[in-house]
Amino acid sequence: MATLLKRPDSKHFYSSSVMEYIVPESRVEAFQDWYGQVRQVVQQYPGFLRADLCSPLNCNDGVVKFYSIIHFSTPKFLNNWLKSKQRQHLFTAGQAIFLAYRFKSFSTGLEGWFSSQAGPEEQGSLGPAPWKQVLAVVLGLYPTLMVQGMVFAALGIMQSWPMPTALLINNLITSSLLTWVVMPRISRLFSFWLQPAYFLTSRQANLLGTIVVLSILGGLVILFNLLQKLNA
Repeated sequence: MATLLKRPDSKHFYSSSVMEYIVPESRVEAFQDWYGQVRQVVQQYPGFLRADLCSPLNCNDGVVKFYSIIHFSTPKFLNNWLKSKQRQHLFTAGQAIFLAYRFKSFSTGLEGWFSSQAGPEEQGSLGPAPWKQVLAVVLGLYPTLMVQGMVFAALGIMQSWPMPTALLINNLITSSLLTWVVMPRISRLFSFWLQPAYFLTSRQANLLGTIVVLSILGGLVILFNLLQKLNA
């Protein structure tokens, strides 16, 4: 009997942070009091849903492990909490109680340049399909390189510099523009198409996104060829 896999609605995927704490047995009560402070603070942040502290795991070597899960409605709200000064202060104080901690965040989002919705340490498998990432990066990189080259040539910037030096500076500028200006906008504009791996994007959405990206690239080629002829 065939099983139908339905496309999940984004509202079903919350952004969560799973924390593991190693606590000396003598500090268990102090840890529970400390976590109560964390819960009081975090629930004041926008998008907070709930905070769960699981039963401790006795490791039989003088320490116990606690696992907590904090849920937010969106990756943006989760990041606001993870990067907040209040959280930093709480965890600085907590270091006097627990020996170590580590965490993993799970967010509905995209990886790398597609991280406008992603939390830190996002799993790579949650990103969009590699071929989509390639097309999206080319869509951002191609006009950035062309415009940057035309502007530098018109202003005479770095024209007399040694090629290795000029190439390094150009790459730094290009990478900065892509990371902070171009790719976040492309990620938002094509969010319907650059879906995480666990989303079963419809054929119509895949086809539409691909056609739009290729059409834009084709139009840019025509535009830059015309500009080059005018400047010749």
